[in-house]
Amino acid sequence: MVKRIFDILSSLIGLVVLSPVLLIIAVLIKILTPGPVFFFQKRTGRHGVPFTIVKFRTMKVENSGSTTSVKGDSRITNLGAVLRKYKLDELPELLNVLIGDMSLVGPRPDTYEFTSRLKDNERCILELRPGITGPATLKYSGEEDLLASVNDPIQYTDEIIWPDKVRLNVEYYQNRSFIGDIILIFKTLTKGFRRKPQ
Repeated sequence: MVKRIFDILSSLIGLVVLSPVLLIIAVLIKILTPGPVFFFQKRTGRHGVPFTIVKFRTMKVENSGSTTSVKGDSRITNLGAVLRKYKLDELPELLNVLIGDMSLVGPRPDTYEFTSRLKDNERCILELRPGITGPATLKYSGEEDLLASVNDPIQYTDEIIWPDKVRLNVEYYQNRSFIGDIILIFKTLTKGFRRKPQ
């Protein structure tokens, strides 16, 4: 209950304080990249219930292919690359937090393609609201750079990154606390999103 109240207040304050930034980004996307301002996608939420995540659009409208993206991906617009670099494309997710689809801290929401692979002992992750940040998000803050350095990004994601994220998310589920969440938010704001994967 305390966490949910904190999420509501923090996301509301964040949306108000960041509204000028959100407006500027929206205008730039509309001017520089023909197409819609926002990107909507179905993700798996708490208890496995699907919800629609909202982000700033960073790819060309006519894109197709894998959901895995790497640095320099031709589908990503020039403005989109900047937004992704500084994680500004994720700011609209504060709306998802405000309405209860997400939390500030928790496992990143995956598509059904990935959550359907969760084994019995891993499905505890789905008992949590997915988050904007968390241990796995922090560790793989430079995921696109990492994937750009390997021969087969999709295979590397499937065999290395995603299983490790699941492990980290299960550990978060088992050891989560409100104070721990505050620490993760602090790490995210100070250095988390800019840290290279280890």
